[in-house]
Amino acid sequence: MKIRKELWFGFGLMALILVAVVGMVLSTETMTNGHYGLLMLSLVVVAIMLGFPTAFTLMGMGMMFAFFAYHSGGQTSAGAIQQTLDLMVQRTFSVMGNDVLISIPLFVFMGYLVERANLIEKLFHSLHLALSRVPGSLAVATLVTCAIFATATGIVGAVVTLMGLLAMPQMLRAGYDVRLTAGSITAGGCLGILIPPSVLLIVYGATAGVSVVQLYAGAFFPGLMLAGLYILYVIIMAKIKPAWAPPLSAEQRRVPIPAPLRAIGATSEGWALGGLIKGLKGRNNQNASTRYMLGQLSIALAPALLFVLVAVMSYQSATRVVQVETYEGLTSLNDSSRSGSSGEEGGLAEPPGEEEDSGGLSEPPAEAPADADVAEPPGAQADGDVAEPAGAEADEQAMSGSGAAEGGLALPPGSVPAPPGTEPAAATTKPASASYWIGLGVGGLALALFYGILSYARLEVFKMLLSSFFPLLVLILSVLGSIVFGLATPTEAAAVGALGGFLLAVAYRQLTFNVVKESVFLTAKTSAMVCWLFVGSAIFSAAFALLGGQALVEEWVLGMNLTSTEFLILSQVIIFILGWPLEWTEIIVIFMPIFIPLLDNFGIDPLFFGLLVALNLQTAFLSPPVAMSAFYLKGVAPKHVTLNQIFAGMLPFMGIQVLAIVLLYQFPAIGMWLPQVLYR
Repeated sequence: MKIRKELWFGFGLMALILVAVVGMVLSTETMTNGHYGLLMLSLVVVAIMLGFPTAFTLMGMGMMFAFFAYHSGGQTSAGAIQQTLDLMVQRTFSVMGNDVLISIPLFVFMGYLVERANLIEKLFHSLHLALSRVPGSLAVATLVTCAIFATATGIVGAVVTLMGLLAMPQMLRAGYDVRLTAGSITAGGCLGILIPPSVLLIVYGATAGVSVVQLYAGAFFPGLMLAGLYILYVIIMAKIKPAWAPPLSAEQRRVPIPAPLRAIGATSEGWALGGLIKGLKGRNNQNASTRYMLGQLSIALAPALLFVLVAVMSYQSATRVVQVETYEGLTSLNDSSRSGSSGEEGGLAEPPGEEEDSGGLSEPPAEAPADADVAEPPGAQADGDVAEPAGAEADEQAMSGSGAAEGGLALPPGSVPAPPGTEPAAATTKPASASYWIGLGVGGLALALFYGILSYARLEVFKMLLSSFFPLLVLILSVLGSIVFGLATPTEAAAVGALGGFLLAVAYRQLTFNVVKESVFLTAKTSAMVCWLFVGSAIFSAAFALLGGQALVEEWVLGMNLTSTEFLILSQVIIFILGWPLEWTEIIVIFMPIFIPLLDNFGIDPLFFGLLVALNLQTAFLSPPVAMSAFYLKGVAPKHVTLNQIFAGMLPFMGIQVLAIVLLYQFPAIGMWLPQVLYR
């Protein structure tokens, strides 16, 4: 009788556990609890590589070794079992109470709805026509489509599969090299795990205790940089080896012109704006109605209207200055103390000119003895060495800076802000800065160039982009913009994104009961996988800490006397190697709790470390033998495309990822500039 693969896995796991137990019994005198923690880590990695479910392997190993840790600490068997179960319940409850994890099912649901709205076909078609004159246009359009769609969905498998069905046949028919085709699709599909809204960043933020909002802001430019490097590589290869990416023929670049426009004499290369205005004025053909012509003209003028709207709003923002109403008769606490009032105690101020007279309390001498207990009154700091009382400087800054917090002018000395309910002063204006006028000029020049080359063919491509690219762009900006600019939490923005995906499916008439059912089922499946991973990781990490494994690792790393640069290189090399047999979820939940506590010892920002890890973990989808994106593509690729060809096509893009990591390390501002500007 043939033994099923699952039974072999079971026998293998039992053998591993038996080896671990025997090792514990035979080496109690030579191994410490920390070594048992490392043994547990090794067994988990081996079990995962054998194919066991990651979450339940983590939980099983964690509970077994947690029992051993409690029992070796002097507990009875019953007490160790009770404490192990308590630990499991507490860790599970703490994970399920994490509010950040609520955004995962919402983002995943948004991704599945957008995927089923069938936007990717229209998006790819419009982009490959818009980029038809760029070298390697089909591969470039594939990468851009993957970047946009991965941003909207974040589901690597879905993007790679859909692009494999849509783009790969067209690229192969156009004569593209199989390796370049496969590498473009697999590398572009993996951008979803880096470019926000990324589930990976949510998982890392929850594991490392880093703000997901700052992670999203920090990953924005590295994601664009990586996509730009991919596109640059494709263009260079198309120039160096034209046989790998032949240019499109005239027939492939042809854009059909609608019949009503042809009725007024429109041609593919004709100037669209002038022709539409002329056709609207002298229209004498019933095939092109006035309503149709006005609609076409409004579409053509949409960029100009948007430019005017943005220019006016920017001008108002750049020139507006709000002055805060002040009352000169009211003086601040510091000014009253400087004039000699008794201020701090709330007493009455002495009349002018009577400070030196007898009868009242006299001011202490300006230079008090060193051993005196009398504090110098506020305001006399300029004459003495005694510091101003705590809180006085803060009060003065709060009063003088309240106007700046409002975006207006700072209050002058001796005044306080207007009381609540008082009408502020009227807004005034200031001249716009030179940067505004430079930006306006550049934008106007680009707009003039756009209309100068706007042919009827380009107008049709622009309309295709309006129906495919811009809906996704609005969805992405509404989600990311609300997060990055602090208008909503990641969970709230994810809810908005899920609603946006629902509305997109309705708008494109793709919302059916089966679509909703499949989306909900896949969302529940993915979310359950992530949440169980968190539960297993929490139990595993607790057992690892109880055994002293974390302390042993920290002692070993610190004993190497590494610099921060050497530690970063070592950690990224380890993550890169782990990306071959393991997926990013397993690396995050198992190994990040080991690396994160070490960052303080080397003065490394966990946010910056997370960006490096996010770039590095793309290798989990591009590096053999796991390389899930390669298997996704192989499942939908033509039969003559081999797995070795797909792997060979992915290798140059893996090198680009390493280059991106080096660039981010050498120029940290690529990832840290936006979070520092927005949140620090």
